[in-house]
Amino acid sequence: MQNIDTYDFKGKKAIVRVDFNVPLNDKFEITDDTRIRAAIPTLKKILAGGGSVIIMTHLGRPDGVSEKYSLKHITARVSQLLGADVKFAPDCMEASAYASELKPGEALMLENLRFYAEEEGKPRGLAADASEQDKKAAKAEIKEKQKAFVKKLASYADCYVNDAFGTAHRAHASTALIAEYFPNDKMFGYVMEKELAAIDKVLKNPVKPTTAIIGGSKVSSKISIIENLFDTVDNMIIGGGMVFTFMKAKGGRIGSSLCEDDQLELARQTMKKAQEKGVRIYLSDWVVAADKFANDANTRTCNAMDIPDGWMGLDTAEKSLAEWEEVLKNSKTVLWNGPVGVFEMPEFSKGTKYIAKILADITSEGAFTLVGGGDSVAAVTQMGFADRVSYVSTGGGAMLEALEGKELPGVKAIRG
Repeated sequence: MQNIDTYDFKGKKAIVRVDFNVPLNDKFEITDDTRIRAAIPTLKKILAGGGSVIIMTHLGRPDGVSEKYSLKHITARVSQLLGADVKFAPDCMEASAYASELKPGEALMLENLRFYAEEEGKPRGLAADASEQDKKAAKAEIKEKQKAFVKKLASYADCYVNDAFGTAHRAHASTALIAEYFPNDKMFGYVMEKELAAIDKVLKNPVKPTTAIIGGSKVSSKISIIENLFDTVDNMIIGGGMVFTFMKAKGGRIGSSLCEDDQLELARQTMKKAQEKGVRIYLSDWVVAADKFANDANTRTCNAMDIPDGWMGLDTAEKSLAEWEEVLKNSKTVLWNGPVGVFEMPEFSKGTKYIAKILADITSEGAFTLVGGGDSVAAVTQMGFADRVSYVSTGGGAMLEALEGKELPGVKAIRG
């Protein structure tokens, strides 16, 4: 494994896996270029070092070649942000000539990798009623084709840089398999380095006391994260819709609030494990309840253990937020994953915004604050606090799997 800051790129072609899976409108215009901007420092580093870059990424979930998901729509914006003309290869498997002609300081964008089933290594076009034998044969065939696909991509370059944390949890051709062709010339880009460093600050070497805020709607989707964090954190704040499963598990009356009845025993066991591990659990004991799931609903503050029939908890109330604030202000490391209310509705976004502000305040006082997971990232960004916390992960599924303690294929491929 090499380091991007010390590697000599002079005269070398670097094939760089980025995550340019950006949203486009019906005119094929980029509506949010955050992911492109994030990878620009890595690309510029290679060019400034006398190398050339071959950019590869996916866009969307195409089922074969698709105009809608062509990377030609984003090449001009990449050129603008990079400050260099980015050439375009309209077929990622027919790019040898383009790559061989690249000179130091030049850049090439390969067409969408997922136009080929070999990128994900999953067969396409199988009939729904295909036999198990046919499915097995199709999988074997695509895996064999994938080997040639990876070998071809690797032939374009002298070194490999993975800067796509958002796909690091996928064992795809361009995120994991290609690294084998560069045993002594593979490395992380700056996005990957920052993401992994942020995760390590929480999971491996946090400054104590450490607190995790886990929100969202379902216990079932977060239980692996919660249990893995018990070995790291001192305090765990649980809010959002999932808290009502815990409240009902404790014998509470939760009205029409969201609840996973099949997870009640798991919730009880989770609270027991926390006690055994010495982790202090803080639930949304007080919530803002509504008589319907709508921004214009009638509201009242309720004890989360005693919500009237026909009412549902949709946000964390001030009394619980005040308790949480004390915990957070005494913490040196904080992880936030998931909103603590239905933040998409202004009436029920107050709790989530309050948490964002507290994190901004303690960050300014020296605490390390990591926000990860789609909804919490969206919330902190929309509310204007993204640049006031220590780090906002854009990894999505990769971040969640890392918090669960899983080994990410894209990381293992580089680190070994």
